Amino acid sequence: MRAGQRQALDIYLWSRAAIWIAAIFAFFFFEPNRHPNADRWDTARLHDLGYFTDIWARWDSDFFLRIAQNGYDDASAAFHPLYPALIALLGRAFFGHYILAGLVVSLLACLGSFVLLHRLAEERLDVEGARRTVLYLAVFPMALFLQAVYSESLFLVLVLAAFALAERNRFAGAGVVAGLAILTRAAGLALVPALVLLAWRSRDRLRAFAGLALVLPVAAIYPLVLWQQVGDPWAFANAQDRWHRHLSHAGPLGGLWNGLVAGWRGLEQFVVGHGTHVSAANPMHAAAENIQALAFLAVFLVLTVVAWRRFGAPYGLFAAVSLAIPLSYPSSRWPLLSLPRFGLVIFPLFLALAAVTATRPRLHTAVVACSALFLGIAVVQWALWQWVA
Repeated sequence: MRAGQRQALDIYLWSRAAIWIAAIFAFFFFEPNRHPNADRWDTARLHDLGYFTDIWARWDSDFFLRIAQNGYDDASAAFHPLYPALIALLGRAFFGHYILAGLVVSLLACLGSFVLLHRLAEERLDVEGARRTVLYLAVFPMALFLQAVYSESLFLVLVLAAFALAERNRFAGAGVVAGLAILTRAAGLALVPALVLLAWRSRDRLRAFAGLALVLPVAAIYPLVLWQQVGDPWAFANAQDRWHRHLSHAGPLGGLWNGLVAGWRGLEQFVVGHGTHVSAANPMHAAAENIQALAFLAVFLVLTVVAWRRFGAPYGLFAAVSLAIPLSYPSSRWPLLSLPRFGLVIFPLFLALAAVTATRPRLHTAVVACSALFLGIAVVQWALWQWVA
């Protein structure tokens, strides 16, 4: 095993184990503080082999498990099919233990992500920079989703693989993998302009673009599946209504403006104790959520600029489009809903952060300490059925 692979494996093992132990500890130690409405969201599908595995099935996990077991319906059309398809295949091989199947898929994809990210970072920074890059991903406040029954890990490993293949002029493979990324999450569309730019720079452009064109038939599997199962190939188009998301006429500027307004109102709530809020039922919670999301967005935007300048337009473009997609579909209740979690899979942000801290050891310490602190808070929230991200 190469030294870099060993380094990535070490970070993977201790970080996943620490998060798992912390989640179980929080589940039992803070059990009296479990969300009072948890039973409304909990279902029989989220219980399988006991607390050790069930702790990682929350919220959207139910949609993935429902699709894996029973196929699509109108309510689940927002969730792309590759991750639940893998759960379905492995779950049947595991004699109906679908949560275990989801965990295996997520954990293996997470390991692959750590190894690929380390290799990519080592080529652009150095060994120490690669270690910092993977470490920042491992302790990112939303890193708990990399081992949950969620599609983040699978999506991240596919994105990294698509970049790795394209940069080695293997554009047919990059096109197929990009199509698989789109079959995993809508954010996979952000890969297309970045890969097109890499293909344009290729010596054999015609061949490169022909290879990338394979993204189309692969991605087309999703509407075909919806057509076969729910009778509407475009059912995903309006599926975001469940989360009160709608396309902004101003594109990403609409979400950015709404996020700024919500963040300002959150600050007003904290400072003066009153204001106009997203959620009148619990204004302090609404204020905290909106301020947190706006702070993450500010950091993401700065790191996107750094990634573009330090690693080139394909990396910056992927990060920018990855942010533009959710900003173009703001939620009417929480404008920047889930934005911190969306940032988890934008790998150029972690490369940029590693570049920024290369000669700043105190900043590196601050990043790790703050990330680990907020990761711990998020793990407790997750274990207690409090909404995370």
